Amino acid sequence: MSVIDAHGHLGRWPAFAVTDGSARSLLAVMDRCGVTTACVSHLLAVGPDARAGNALLLAELARHPGRLLGYAVFNPHDPEAPERLRDLLEAPGVIGVKLHPEVHELPLDHAAYAPAFEIAAGRGRIVLAHSQYRSAWSDPARFAAVAPRYPELPLLMGHSGLWTDGFAPAAEAAARCPSIVLETCGSRMTARHLVRLVAEAGAERIAFGSDAVFLDLRVGLGRVLLAGLAAADRQQILHGTMNRLLQGLR
Repeated sequence: MSVIDAHGHLGRWPAFAVTDGSARSLLAVMDRCGVTTACVSHLLAVGPDARAGNALLLAELARHPGRLLGYAVFNPHDPEAPERLRDLLEAPGVIGVKLHPEVHELPLDHAAYAPAFEIAAGRGRIVLAHSQYRSAWSDPARFAAVAPRYPELPLLMGHSGLWTDGFAPAAEAAARCPSIVLETCGSRMTARHLVRLVAEAGAERIAFGSDAVFLDLRVGLGRVLLAGLAAADRQQILHGTMNRLLQGLR
């Protein structure tokens, strides 16, 4: 079984200990763990400089075609972001858009994000957005508000609400909105929570993500492998769900 990591990063983060954020380091761990493909954004783009970070992402995608796929970060505060996003989505290996409402301090359903959703939907791509239960910016309810506006656009809910009491609201949002796909990474997610999430949302609505290099890929993968899931559900989460989204790209 080839494992696809739906949520990863390259680079470093100023307030978090990332010992090695290089593509070489990530690929070494992927090789050890049997992860065929990682879908990543660059932390520099998520944080202080979307333009520079997205440029670094494209360079790494070109160096590692097939092993790394990319999300271009959309900064809603940059007036030129829509035009830049159109160009970025044409670059080889770029599969979609990364949104981080917590960093941008804008609700996911704010009008400033509309160009990103519209461009991604028009190009047949994926949107991955950070989620955080009870956040003013990225609560699962924000996903449920915005997803029906773009019903054909796959919307990955990064971290599935992040906090343990956010997993049920995340599953509820997915139940209401067929285009929402839950994603597994986060330090609060445990095997027990994952099993419950599968029971509530269904494995076909869940994709494996590690948050590497921000978090340890091995921990995230082990959580899925050791959760005691049925083999079919485990394979669906580790490969099937994200493979379906990638096959659906235009």
